[in-house]
Amino acid sequence: MTLIHFSFCSAFILGLTGLALNRSPILSILLCLEGMLLMSMDGIVLTPLHLTIYLSSMMLYIMLPFAAPEAATGLSLNSDHYTTHGTDKLFSLNLLEC
Repeated sequence: MTLIHFSFCSAFILGLTGLALNRSPILSILLCLEGMLLMSMDGIVLTPLHLTIYLSSMMLYIMLPFAAPEAATGLSLNSDHYTTHGTDKLFSLNLLEC
């Protein structure tokens, strides 16, 4: 495993650990998910370049349209939830109230 792959894997595991340990604020959850998505996209792009397989780097163009709207939707839902409920804690969400 090269140093680049090790750094991407460790950053992904760090995001997963942050997601598992800090589950109360919604913004923290969104940031951990966004970091995990970014590291998986970087790993998908750099692995074929390291192995000189250029056709599989098209996966970036498949995943990229999902990454930006996911971040924008999560942030807008978080700000809307904060203005209506006054908190950004996860325990204040209730599906029966929505």
